[in-house]
Amino acid sequence: MRRSIDDYPFQPSDLPAGDEDAKLISWGVAVSDDYDDAEPRIVLTVDEIGHPGEGMVGHFSPDMARRLRKALHDGLREIGQDPGQ
Repeated sequence: MRRSIDDYPFQPSDLPAGDEDAKLISWGVAVSDDYDDAEPRIVLTVDEIGHPGEGMVGHFSPDMARRLRKALHDGLREIGQDPGQ
């Protein structure tokens, strides 16, 4: 089983002004259990726009996904934003 959850292709307006090295990327989150152990994992794919299939794919166990979620939550709080739930 593989099911897409969400994806986002960055737009030029998403890039910070003054960062000439920033790249337009797309990210996608999916759920998959297509592994030898059949355990479901969260799959995070990050590609540079215009270069599909050349990016990185992370396969996160539930504990790893929760750790990433907490890091994003803490990062939002650190910059003064409501981290939500």
